[in-house]
Amino acid sequence: MPEQPNTDPLGADELEIWASVATLLERLPTALDAQLQRDSGLTHFEHGILFALDSAPDRALRLSVLAGYANCTLSRLSRAVSRLESKGWIRRETDATDGRFTLGILTPSGHEKVVASTPAHHALVRQVVFDSLTVAQTRQLRAISQRISAAIAPDETWKPPTLAQA
Repeated sequence: MPEQPNTDPLGADELEIWASVATLLERLPTALDAQLQRDSGLTHFEHGILFALDSAPDRALRLSVLAGYANCTLSRLSRAVSRLESKGWIRRETDATDGRFTLGILTPSGHEKVVASTPAHHALVRQVVFDSLTVAQTRQLRAISQRISAAIAPDETWKPPTLAQA
C-alpha cells in the first residue's frame, strides 16, 4: 500500500524555507528571460531549445525527445520551434529512421545564435548562482536539486553531453 502523504501544516522553519524557494522560482526565470531578451532576442525557453539541439549528435533531435528535455508539451514546443524556424535557426525534417517522428535540426545560423548568446547567459548564471555560493554549497545545490527533481518526476532529464557521457 502506498505511503500516505504528510498533510500536517508546514512549520515555521519549513514556511520560511518554502518562501525562499518560491521567491527563487519566481525571480530566476524572470532574470534569465530579461538578459536573453535584451542581449539576444530569445526567451530562456527558446535558448534552451537551441542549446539542446546544439549539444545533440548531428545537432538534431526528435521533437518528442526535445519536448521531454524541455519539460513541455509538443504543442508548446511546436510553437517555439515555429518561431525559431521563421528566423532560420531551426528546420524540421521527417526522421529518416522512422517516418512517424519529426526532427528538429539546428541550422548553421542557429548554431551561430547559440554561440553568440551563450557567453552572456552563462555569465549571468555564474553571477547569480555560482558566485553567490561556496563550492560546498554548489555541490549541495546540485544534490538538493536532483533529489527534488526526482521526487517530482523520477524519469531521466536532460544533462549537458559531457555529464551524460561521463
